[in-house]
Amino acid sequence: MSKKISHEDLVKKALSNPKVKKEYNSLEAEFNLLNEMIKARKKSGKTQEDVAKKMHTSTSVIGRLEGLLGSNNKPSPTLSTLQRYADAIDCDLKIKIVPKKHHDTDSV
Repeated sequence: MSKKISHEDLVKKALSNPKVKKEYNSLEAEFNLLNEMIKARKKSGKTQEDVAKKMHTSTSVIGRLEGLLGSNNKPSPTLSTLQRYADAIDCDLKIKIVPKKHHDTDSV
């Protein structure tokens, strides 16, 4: 019988590999954007179906958009698409460039 490993332990083990850690860190901005999009949609009280109707598209397209980020083999959404998404959830789209945080040790 194999020992079950917790998600936290699995992440620690994976991130102990320098190549995995580098790739994981390179996706941070995309994951942050994805989280912000979903959080803003939920805060607006809208479902993916609501957003799809406002954007004149299908729910599956919105699902793919919200799951699109962080995947190397899928194209990134355009600024125009992100603006339409923001409009559909009654939000403004703001993009910032901020100084990088420098850490002696990166953590999850």
